[in-house]
Amino acid sequence: MIILSCNNISKFYLANEILRDLSFSINEGDKVGIVGLNGSGKTTLFNILAKETPKDGGEIYTQKNLKIGYLKQHTQVESENTIFEECLKVFTPLINMEKKLRTLEKEISIESNKGETETLQKFLEKYSTLSEEFSNQNGYGFKSEIKGTLKGLGFSEEDMEKKVNNLSGGQKSRLALAKMLLKNPDLLLLDEPTNHLDIEAISWLEKFLNDYKGSALIISHDRYFLDNVVERIFHLENLELKTYNGNYTEFMKKRKIQMEQLKKQYENQQKEIERQEEIIERFLNYGGQRYIRQAQSRQKLLDKIKRIDNPVSSSKKTKLVFEPKIKSGRDVLEIRSLAKSFNKTQLFKDIDFNIYRGEKVGLIGPNGIGKTTLFKIILGNVSSTQGEITLGHHVNIGYFDQEQTNLNLNKTIIDEIWDENPKLDYYQIRTYLSQFLFFGDNIFKEVGDLSGGERSRLALLKLMLSKSNFLLMDEPTNHLDIDSKEILEEALQNYNGTLFVISHDRYFLNTVTNKIFELSSKGIEEFLGNYDYYIEKKNQVKKNEEENTKTRTQIKLEKKKIKKKKEKERNMKKKILDLEKQILLSEEKIGEIDEKLANPNIYNDIEKVKKLTLEREKNQDFVEKLYDKLINLEEKS
Repeated sequence: MIILSCNNISKFYLANEILRDLSFSINEGDKVGIVGLNGSGKTTLFNILAKETPKDGGEIYTQKNLKIGYLKQHTQVESENTIFEECLKVFTPLINMEKKLRTLEKEISIESNKGETETLQKFLEKYSTLSEEFSNQNGYGFKSEIKGTLKGLGFSEEDMEKKVNNLSGGQKSRLALAKMLLKNPDLLLLDEPTNHLDIEAISWLEKFLNDYKGSALIISHDRYFLDNVVERIFHLENLELKTYNGNYTEFMKKRKIQMEQLKKQYENQQKEIERQEEIIERFLNYGGQRYIRQAQSRQKLLDKIKRIDNPVSSSKKTKLVFEPKIKSGRDVLEIRSLAKSFNKTQLFKDIDFNIYRGEKVGLIGPNGIGKTTLFKIILGNVSSTQGEITLGHHVNIGYFDQEQTNLNLNKTIIDEIWDENPKLDYYQIRTYLSQFLFFGDNIFKEVGDLSGGERSRLALLKLMLSKSNFLLMDEPTNHLDIDSKEILEEALQNYNGTLFVISHDRYFLNTVTNKIFELSSKGIEEFLGNYDYYIEKKNQVKKNEEENTKTRTQIKLEKKKIKKKKEKERNMKKKILDLEKQILLSEEKIGEIDEKLANPNIYNDIEKVKKLTLEREKNQDFVEKLYDKLINLEEKS
């Protein structure tokens, strides 16, 4: 059942067009991810759906009495209540209902003492109806629901008694998310819901949304989260919206195939346009009315062709390359028996590990466990309670701070870079800044006026110019859009120095790291692989325990299922390979025909030209059908 439908939604800010003719529908239970570059209009679309911003064109239809819950990216709660009291406000109708039940209980008790009366019967009937309604609305379990949601989002039992106004910005954002989920609306609009959540809380939110009976539209740069939650992707690009079935990874596969197909169509059209233009020019050079008329006729047909835009993205991208100035020794970092306490509170203890040259290590653990503190101890900015830290030979550390405290907010962008790299000339500085998308007079803006994404780009440029051979990076993907994350991932994959990175971005950890350290209050556990490997190993013990309790029949059935699944995957791969071979052969045929048609002498035989043109069209149609089959198979695989 459709709960929300949009038809040709458009939006302008002054003369700037933000959204153009957006049409889509949301069904009951849908989980949809919205992706696109920063500034592509994702939040504007949410503001329109939440009726906080007027649309300039189009229609929005909603199911009757549709309840929409909107979590903004920077929503924060201000209140003198405790965290738990603030969440109780969501259930005010239930609390009032409970008060009515208690009042009725007293009235029933008084009437009971009078004996069997008509008033008593009315009270009992009213109590029975209200009690049933109270139970149906989870009246006996909403307090447990509050605690479960708060704990899932990373609040401890002790946190629940903290005053809201004393919380950090991240904690207030998590509280706003908790309140939104507890309201249980029909449609959730979530703008970057995983910001300020650690990996454990994100995993809880994934499970919550997968079990959630309502619908959800989710703006997120967390690709791993999108893979685990959504079954459709809305891609906002060039003011327009395109819909893809599947999660983020499936969307990228389809988009890659479509871009390749579009590229070939564009190249083929360009060849045909060039061929026609050559014929027109040759006919005009022949002179004579007959040739001139033919040239004019061809020109008219050429003018009517719907030109395919060049699919190669013309958008400017950051050019990021990390290159160490000198090579470090094999041993980069050694930590022994490290511990840290604040007053009488133990943050962590018994930390022992080594990092060697060329390793790319991800550091994970719950919020507040001390990951950033560990980095600051390594940098020498914070002292440890006990333990030893040894840096290797020729190790030069570069640090990316998630709070960007190493940026001077009062400096201009150009001075921030030039003051630390005085040997670079003005032209070199401007070139580097343009590579990080700082152009023209923008380089004279003060750092304090920049957005979170712009500050991240500036901090990454400083890190790149440091030529360090050991990078400590604290949440480097925060504030970056998906394209920027992919650029950073590629740069770090190609980096031949050593990386130690704190991140809750599991897609990033999968792509970049080859070792995972899990930090807890007891110490560090080491996993020799990426994030998926870490999850696999963590689940292995649990899986083994479950298998030990299974009967032989259950094990046999599961093995049979696995065998069938593998056989199906093999058949699917074979079909895809066969299609790719057919596409390659057909495209080679088209190439051969194009070579023949490119020969000017062939146009002396018009019948031959017609035959070749018809053959080319048939081959082109065949290729497009093969691509459609390939896309369908990719969707199923």
